[in-house]
Parts: sequence; structure tokens; C-alpha cells
Amino acid sequence: MRQVQVHPPNSRWSEDFTAEAARIALALGDNVVQVHHIGSTAIPNIYAKPVIDLLVEVNDINQVDGCNVAMISLGYEVMGEFGLPGRRYFRKDNAEGDRTHHAHTFQTGSFEIVRHLAFRDFMIAHPDCAQQYSDLKRALAAEYAEDIDGYMDGKDSFVKAMEQRALQWRGRA
Repeated sequence: MRQVQVHPPNSRWSEDFTAEAARIALALGDNVVQVHHIGSTAIPNIYAKPVIDLLVEVNDINQVDGCNVAMISLGYEVMGEFGLPGRRYFRKDNAEGDRTHHAHTFQTGSFEIVRHLAFRDFMIAHPDCAQQYSDLKRALAAEYAEDIDGYMDGKDSFVKAMEQRALQWRGRA
């Protein structure tokens, strides 16, 4: 059972993203269009689980399957679509068994890319909403310290509401 812990904002998260994005881009090769930093560690000044979320945009999602060995060599576990058709998902733990990275890979043109980037960009542009999200995450982490499902369920309605606002803000609702 993984402990639910959120940590204060850390400038190292951006550096960790940059380094890991370069490794992943090398592993996946010319198929990579861009690697985006998403998730709470990409939003300045908020608390987050210290897991770097990367959104890897590729030209051909099916070519990613041929790179599984390269991703394993970087320490990732290959999860396939993992509940989202059209995604290739990889996750990585450190030597202590703590989750450190998620790599969500989608083909260019996927609505999932739009959705994730809209949420991130909206939160960055609206620090008051980002602070509400941070406060919610801290409260849920305290309440559900040993229950990741309870923590995730507790965030769900807020995230969905903010996502809708973000898509409208971006002009794609």
C-alpha cells in the first residue's frame, strides 16, 4: 500500500522533468514530437505528490510498443493502454520502491493531449484555482493517508470541473 503524501512546491521538479524528458525522447527516438510536463508538479507554487508526470506526444502510437525494452532500460514498467484506449503508459519507481515518474504517451491529435495541457495551462494562468487545488490535495492527503483510491475519488469532481473550465478557457469546449 502506497502512502498518500503531498509535498510543498519544489523547484527541482522542473529540473527532474527536463532530465527525464531528454532520456525518454532518446529512448523513443524520432517518433517523439514533444514531451510536456503535466500534473501538479508542473503547476508552480502548489503542493503535489512528488511524482513527475510526462505527456509524451508521438507521431505513431503503435511504434511506441517497439520501444518497450528501451523504456525498461530506463527503469520503467510497461503498462500498455492501462484503461485509456490509444495511450501507452509507463511508470517508474526509485530503488526504495517510491513512485517517481509517470509517462503518458499519446499520438498527436489525441484529445487527451488537449485536455491535459488545457488543465495545466489554466491552473498556471489562474493561481487562485491552483491554490484551491493545492488546499484540497493537502486535506485529502491528511484524510486518506493510506487510501490512494479515497484520495483520487476526493479530487475527481474538482478536477473535472476545472478541466471543463480549462477547455472553455482554451476555447475548445
